Amino acid sequence: MIRFENVSVTYDGAAEPTVQGMDFEVPEGELVLLVGPSGVGKSTLLGAVSGLVPHFTGGTLRGRVTVAGRDTRTHKPRELADVVGTVGQDPLSHFVTDTVEDELAYGMESLGLAPDVMRRRVEETLDLLGLADLRARSIATLSGGQQQRVAIGSVLTPHPRVLVLDEPTSALDPAAAEEVLAVLQRLVHDLGTTVLMAEHRLERVVQYADRLVLLPSLAAPPVIGAPAEVMAVSPVYPPVVDLGRLADWAPLPLTVRDARRRAEDLRDRLAPKEGGEQREQPQGTPGRHASTPPAPVSTPKPRRWFTRTPVPARPADPTPPSPTAAEVRALSVTRDRVQALRHVDLTVTPGETIALMGRNGAGKSTLLNTLVGLVKPTSGRVRVGGAEPHRTPPGELVHHVGLVPQEPRDLLYADTVAAECTAADQDAGAEAGTCRALVTELLPGIPDDAHPRDLSEGQRLTLALAVVLTARPPLLLLDEPTRGLDYAAKARLVTLLRDLAAHGHAIVLATHDVELAAELAHRVILLAEGEVIADGPTAEVVVSSPSFAPQVTKILAPQQWLTVAQVRKALS
Repeated sequence: MIRFENVSVTYDGAAEPTVQGMDFEVPEGELVLLVGPSGVGKSTLLGAVSGLVPHFTGGTLRGRVTVAGRDTRTHKPRELADVVGTVGQDPLSHFVTDTVEDELAYGMESLGLAPDVMRRRVEETLDLLGLADLRARSIATLSGGQQQRVAIGSVLTPHPRVLVLDEPTSALDPAAAEEVLAVLQRLVHDLGTTVLMAEHRLERVVQYADRLVLLPSLAAPPVIGAPAEVMAVSPVYPPVVDLGRLADWAPLPLTVRDARRRAEDLRDRLAPKEGGEQREQPQGTPGRHASTPPAPVSTPKPRRWFTRTPVPARPADPTPPSPTAAEVRALSVTRDRVQALRHVDLTVTPGETIALMGRNGAGKSTLLNTLVGLVKPTSGRVRVGGAEPHRTPPGELVHHVGLVPQEPRDLLYADTVAAECTAADQDAGAEAGTCRALVTELLPGIPDDAHPRDLSEGQRLTLALAVVLTARPPLLLLDEPTRGLDYAAKARLVTLLRDLAAHGHAIVLATHDVELAAELAHRVILLAEGEVIADGPTAEVVVSSPSFAPQVTKILAPQQWLTVAQVRKALS
């Protein structure tokens, strides 16, 4: 169905090809997963299938890519639209209408399908993806995860023979991701749809793949094979595979079920000795009532996340610092006649890392936006470092809080990575090169002269993170900070955030990444329909939740392990 014949792609101005020597075939009715570190060309390869590369992106494509016999060099994207459905990393750039129902119908309208066919398919897709309650909603008012489901639905309704998906579950909560992947599997098995997908959260998708195509590094030849075989040599792998490597299981398990069947001996080795403890509290994740974190160190003056106005020096304040980084009492927020938050109480202390979790649309992003002053409380009280965010001038608020938004492009406007970093250093009053060093630490290989819009989603997020972290704000808010990041980049992010917390910075992150919460958070808060339904130490909250428990917890239950790092340390 899809054929790559010695394909290479070189973008304008690039010295070397982004992908090179791609020669493989994706048969009809298979789900093939592209895996590899950030920035190795996965999105480029997907774009070559849909015709966006090179017709939209520019550059030079050598070799030949055919889809259902059509050469993508000689067929523009609109001439492939009846065969190929594409969902990119950024769902907002995908939409052309205002409401959910109109968006689901638009692709079919463009292909001239009959109205009765369109109506039936819209209803089927609304039910398949759990969008029925949102059918009349404005797309602009939806959460990031809800928008991603709408984007996926809009390419399903025309019934294309090929689906090209770039990070399709990155903004979805665990339950919604399972629903979407179940739909894709049904299309592959029952209708013979061909799916080519790139995804960093391999713990969600690897078990559904018929084959993997591993891109180990930039312009390197691909490694193609069965999922277990490729995972044995892959530089990126999910926790279940990491645990299998540690325990020397062969073949490597790809699902929690397979791993549990082999884990009895490992559980015996990890069981508490008589009179001993099962495990120590993992480093960097103290319980909620741990000893008082260290006081914040002297840092450059932070700035509000969306402004590039240099922050004036603040006169010395003789009053002692606030004992809390943020305090929320009886907070309710109503937006567009939807009650996004209901009577939320929250206290964030210096040095504490909190993970906000819950299904898409639960109110996580609204809570972060309220903490940074972008959303005004309908009722209740919000204080950040003693200030009320929505009533505090930006020049003063930046001394208290910084936000990395869910859409990193909202923060980036310069023409090059170097210019973004220079502006960030100047705005934060930091030493020249601080932002650039953070970018390199988080994700090496991002060139100085690259335009932010030409970066992958993971690279763009890394740059936005570095811009905000340059100011080292006392309260750091992050909305889906691992979206588009591979495991190595996520590990570097965890190390950096732990260091900030150790120096007294409070961190609140909204995430669907249960593995990140297990690795980093001291405390987890679950939201549902704008209400707090659970608030406690990470181990207590996630272990009791089938949806939000990490893979290691599920494999080694009833023992309460969270990460492979904890298991490795216990066995050493």
